[in-house]
Amino acid sequence: MGSTAKSTYTTSFAFFEALWEAGVTHVFVNLGSDHPSIIEAMVKGQNEKKGEFPRIITCPNEMVALSMADGFARLTRKPQCVIVHVDVGTQGLAAAVHNASCGRAPVLIFAGLSPITLNGEYRGSRTEYIHWIQDVPDQKQIVAQYCRYTGEIRFGRNVKQIVNRALQFATSDPPGPVYLYGTREAMEEEIEPYQLEQDQWQKVGPAALPEDAVQNISEYLASAQAPLLIVGYTGRNEDSVHAAVALADTIPALKVLDTGGSDMCFPANHPASLGLRYGVEDNIRTADVILVVDCDVPWIPTQCQPSANAKIFHVDIDVLKQQMPVFYIPAIARYKADSYTTFTQLNTHLTTNPTLTTLLQDSAHTQAREARKADFQKRQDEITQAGTLPPPSEHATTAINPSTLASHIRATLPSDTIFAIEAVTLTGFIADQLAPIHPKTYLNCGGGGLGWSGGGALGIKLASDYHSSSPPSFSSANTNKGKFVCQIVGDGTFLFSVPGSVYWIAQRYNIPILTIVLNNKGWNAPRRSLLLVHPDGEGSKVDNKALNISFEPSPDFAGIAKAAAGGRCWAGSCRTVKELVERLPAAVKAVREEGICAVLECKLGEDLSAGEVEEEFKGVSSG
Repeated sequence: MGSTAKSTYTTSFAFFEALWEAGVTHVFVNLGSDHPSIIEAMVKGQNEKKGEFPRIITCPNEMVALSMADGFARLTRKPQCVIVHVDVGTQGLAAAVHNASCGRAPVLIFAGLSPITLNGEYRGSRTEYIHWIQDVPDQKQIVAQYCRYTGEIRFGRNVKQIVNRALQFATSDPPGPVYLYGTREAMEEEIEPYQLEQDQWQKVGPAALPEDAVQNISEYLASAQAPLLIVGYTGRNEDSVHAAVALADTIPALKVLDTGGSDMCFPANHPASLGLRYGVEDNIRTADVILVVDCDVPWIPTQCQPSANAKIFHVDIDVLKQQMPVFYIPAIARYKADSYTTFTQLNTHLTTNPTLTTLLQDSAHTQAREARKADFQKRQDEITQAGTLPPPSEHATTAINPSTLASHIRATLPSDTIFAIEAVTLTGFIADQLAPIHPKTYLNCGGGGLGWSGGGALGIKLASDYHSSSPPSFSSANTNKGKFVCQIVGDGTFLFSVPGSVYWIAQRYNIPILTIVLNNKGWNAPRRSLLLVHPDGEGSKVDNKALNISFEPSPDFAGIAKAAAGGRCWAGSCRTVKELVERLPAAVKAVREEGICAVLECKLGEDLSAGEVEEEFKGVSSG
């Protein structure tokens, strides 16, 4: 064993080359004693391959690292990489692995293993006490059930093949996280430089509906009186959104429900839109034909379910939901197919088949189009009314509610803002008012591991800035040149997001985002769950403190962020409409013009008297 002074080509260096050659541009790292060769390779790459080597982003917390890679990949559909430290770093990924899996985010995770030699047999043998403590029987089992693929890098000479195989799994349907691991000895191995033909390592192509299914589904949709399309993940592909719009334009009676599984899937300004709802919607009960596409939870049977006479078709890239032990819906047919391909096939058949074309132009369908338009307008009027601010004379004494807050956010922020949403119980109110109409402008967690949106928003902003030039560039001139990014997060979820790490990374790498913290004094989701099961139980009669879900007294959420950013963060709070109207534009200005993060805590629903107005949080500090 022993160090070498010469510049060597090791497994680790080939690993980074493989990432870059496969299109991975950013690596989010949390390094440890298993990474000497990784660190050497980083320095060598940054010195020798400027502009052709992944950018390294230091992340003090592993969950934030993976959430950043998740957000970056979600916006671009290009996989990114996370490097963590043996078993403990793998455990530190926490709920982010669940989110990437459920949210179908293509990410590659690499973790080292404790060295397997003790006496200096190879470079990389054990040199520290911790190498015994972190040697576990089967490290991959910590995350294997969430991953599309796990594999060990045992030798250097096929490391690029292993990386590309893992990326094929990560990017092929259904996409998701993959996990590679390797000992120090394997990663230190010196090998001859080599390259692969990247064209031979593409992801699996999309699947299509069989011809009889296209005909059958098309005929049912065209003949239905109340057809319904339910989507959840189709917005991952912008083309799928446009194809779904074309389908709704072709079928006058069709309505579309976005179940919020991931990205915005259908524009809120289309007359077919029913907005975003989690498994409960009256049109589910009244639909006679339902097409479920790329959706994990189309409805919650104990709360809402289709008519027994409804004809249901299920199309999904993961139609059997192979990672869900219990899943079933009463579909009369199921198909494993890509959403864009499916919508395109249906559109083509519906617009070229003379019988169906004639049917869709009859008087009944003309009336259905007008009825759909009227229903949509009624819903929009209700949403607008809920979000309307009171007269200016009442601003000082009017508390903020989720609808007026989201409405004002939408009116104040740039029209092409990208929203990273983790509002939990308030999601419906927020989605109604933000009313996203463009693909990739509204992204939520996709899973149930709270805390995604902190790192997720950073990853989204980093990706937007990186791709703001053509070709994409790491140049500092790109800082804050991408789209405006706004994180909207509940108070409890903000704490889950590890803000100490999020806002340190933001200031270290100049990634300015706006964060809106919805302070409703604690976790309201558990109370809602309690009341769904025990509506008249003992818990229904006590407050949140008694239920142990209260955050009173409230932390200084904005202050936490500012401290983590070393003072380079605009920090403010509001609890009246007057304060909101004054402080939100200042927060936006800090992000756009000063290039720093801004955190605005919004205290929801506090009753105020005229004498209490402006007594708290009069000043707004900025970095």
